[in-house]
Amino acid sequence: MALLKNLTRQLFEHGYIFTTETRAKEVRRMAEKLITRGKQDTVHARRIARKTVATNVVGGEDYVRRLFNDIAPQFRDRPGGYTRITKIGFRRGDAAPLVKIELALD
Repeated sequence: MALLKNLTRQLFEHGYIFTTETRAKEVRRMAEKLITRGKQDTVHARRIARKTVATNVVGGEDYVRRLFNDIAPQFRDRPGGYTRITKIGFRRGDAAPLVKIELALD
């Protein structure tokens, strides 16, 4: 769970990450729920996001602030599908399928 939370933080910080396909699908579940909460912009929604994203992280509140002030307003009119997963090949060592997961801001 700590790995998924960290990948979700990195997705919000950078806008994209490279990871395996299985991890990307789990990160998509977490990120899409958080972005949907971010569109509400209530105290309750911020507390739930803080519980998921900012747990035991130095500057964790920055991730919550960025989610509610920068990322969620860009998806205001979109009912879902906030992320995009693109296959990019296979990892060299164990041939695990690699993907790029990014926020679909277009």
